[in-house]
Amino acid sequence: MADQDYIPANPDPMAQRSDYARNLAVAVYILQALSFFVGGITGLIGVIINYVKLDDVRNTWIERHFRWQIRTFWIGLLWTVIGIVTTPLIIGWFFLLGISIWIIYRIVKGALALNEGKAPV
Repeated sequence: MADQDYIPANPDPMAQRSDYARNLAVAVYILQALSFFVGGITGLIGVIINYVKLDDVRNTWIERHFRWQIRTFWIGLLWTVIGIVTTPLIIGWFFLLGISIWIIYRIVKGALALNEGKAPV
């Protein structure tokens, strides 16, 4: 979809802070970040929230954040599994390091875009 199809963010920062869908996206970014410390279970909870609430945010600027978070979870899970399986070959450690950096990058970039009222790109 083109950017014109999305309902733009409210330019008022105080109104953005009270937006339920925006707050939900913030919570999922936090859950994704916490997954590094609790073995990934909070990342799983976050992606479940994304899927359950995806219809509620359809055609809004928050939908792109939800899709960004979903994609981050599944690609991160895939490369984490590949990294774990290949750790006996030593190369798996590099996969795990690389995917950790990539996930952190995606969380930070998405959260900063959300804070600015923009969709992640």
